[in-house]
Amino acid sequence: MQENTKSQIIANFKKHEGDTGSIEVQIALLTDRINKLNSHFKSNSKDYSSKRGLMLLVGRRRRFLSYIARHNPLKYKEILGRLGLRK
Repeated sequence: MQENTKSQIIANFKKHEGDTGSIEVQIALLTDRINKLNSHFKSNSKDYSSKRGLMLLVGRRRRFLSYIARHNPLKYKEILGRLGLRK
């Protein structure tokens, strides 16, 4: 992951100055990594070890999203809208 992209994502999703680990930031970073892996698989369809890593990332993001949906439904809908995950 490029540092410039990572710092831009953190800047867009942080809650306060110095925030790099809030759940919103983690979901956004995971989504970026998932999107990059999906584009990788368009040309490398038999990269099975990376597919396993992708499934682990998707599961981690799903757990974060379910946590935030339980504790703050308004923030959940906001994050889904900003990342364009669900319709």
